[in-house]
Amino acid sequence: MGKIGNRYTRAGTCLFAGMFFLTACDLAPDYKPVKFALPDTWQGTAPFHVAQPTDQIPKGQWWTLFNDPVLNQLEEQLDKNNPDLQAAAETFLQSRAILGEVKSQLYPQLSLEAGGGKYKESHNRLFRSKTSSSPISETNTEYQASAMWEADLWGKIRNQIRMQKNLAQASAADYQSAKLSLEADLARNYMLLRGYDAQNEVLKQSIQYYTAAVDITRMREMGAIAAGIDVSRAETQLEMTKAQQTDVQAQRDIVEHAIAVLVNQVPMGFHIAPVETNEAMVVPNVPLGVPSTLLQRRPDIASAERQMAAANRSIGVSKAAFYPDITINALSGFEDKGFGLADMPNSMWSAAVQAALPLFQGGLRRATLQRSWSQYRETRDNYRSVVLNSFKEVADNLTLTQKMAEKLKENKAAVDAALRTQSMTMSLYTGGLTNYLDVVVAQNAALTAQIAEVDSKTRLMLASVELIRALGGGWSANEIPQKNLSSVGVFQYSNLGLHE
Repeated sequence: MGKIGNRYTRAGTCLFAGMFFLTACDLAPDYKPVKFALPDTWQGTAPFHVAQPTDQIPKGQWWTLFNDPVLNQLEEQLDKNNPDLQAAAETFLQSRAILGEVKSQLYPQLSLEAGGGKYKESHNRLFRSKTSSSPISETNTEYQASAMWEADLWGKIRNQIRMQKNLAQASAADYQSAKLSLEADLARNYMLLRGYDAQNEVLKQSIQYYTAAVDITRMREMGAIAAGIDVSRAETQLEMTKAQQTDVQAQRDIVEHAIAVLVNQVPMGFHIAPVETNEAMVVPNVPLGVPSTLLQRRPDIASAERQMAAANRSIGVSKAAFYPDITINALSGFEDKGFGLADMPNSMWSAAVQAALPLFQGGLRRATLQRSWSQYRETRDNYRSVVLNSFKEVADNLTLTQKMAEKLKENKAAVDAALRTQSMTMSLYTGGLTNYLDVVVAQNAALTAQIAEVDSKTRLMLASVELIRALGGGWSANEIPQKNLSSVGVFQYSNLGLHE
């Protein structure tokens, strides 16, 4: 009996050793990311410079380039409290938990069972004789341990693990992409808000000027120096400018409400103190790396690449379906009609190896494999599209920052000229050397030029925000989690990272 037992032990050892070496099989195709032919440098002469290795956008707090303490405070509130950002973080945590679930399939599944009971039958049950002396009650107790393990001979489980790891990394990059997008939305809204403040101040000063002009026309009318039409024209100009100011104030309130939501505040109780001009807003000198670094600096590109890698692993999972699944089961325990479970005669055990391979499924596995290949090609095409659109966004905003900077200089010169014309025309009118229609034309031109200057400055600031966002906001692909994707503590539900 001992020789037979040793023989089975050696056979089992050889079987497990063979399975161990077979687990090196990997049916997923070699992963080769898409290659791009990229230029050596960027084109344009916008307010930016090519960055040196140590000269990059500030990590995590790119908005500090604008040197605005109010914006800095708002961005910090967004990072801590924005509900959409926290929801995106939970999506990453869920993907990490799914990775833990998939990893569990690689290990034996162990279970322990125990139970017992006492059973009594009726004296008057059917077919029982009244003279029968057989027992009508019995006791049964048992406990057993079982184990089940699926041998990953064809790499199906390991490819599922790698696929889910890639998806978890893509989810982490998606979180960073959502974070960057929300931060850029806040910065854009803040620039718009300050633009409306500057427009409101221009209109306020114009209203004061037009109010004085109405007084002048009325005095000249009373002195029979000017006609009543001059008063009407002056009043029309004044009231239209007041209406324009009301519209600007309404737009400012709407933008302020949007900022309140982004920082997780109720709009009705939220307010940002206005400023008189946007001249204090600093146009940042955005540092740019070489174009090839853009592939490592945008989280949406990193997410698309990780999804492509996951789809590649999915092909290996689909291929494994063409090979048999081998499962090993073992069970051992004790069972007794009383409570003497520890006696060897009461022991029981079983062991089994099962191999399953579907022979005919109507082309299901072939269709699944074809779908996996198609999904991989889809993610590859999506990756190429994301990269090309990323370069387009950078190029667009480089052009905008360049052209808006030039336009701002031109608008400043136009404002100076228009204000001189307005002043001279009013002097000529009060001296009786021209009519008030010329004054109205000069006033309209001056107001239009001042609003255009404010608009150019605002658009330049918006383009600067979008340029930083298009460059990834200082993010790097090295920030994708590699080792902190493992499972967390038992019953742990807080301090899981990202937004904690």
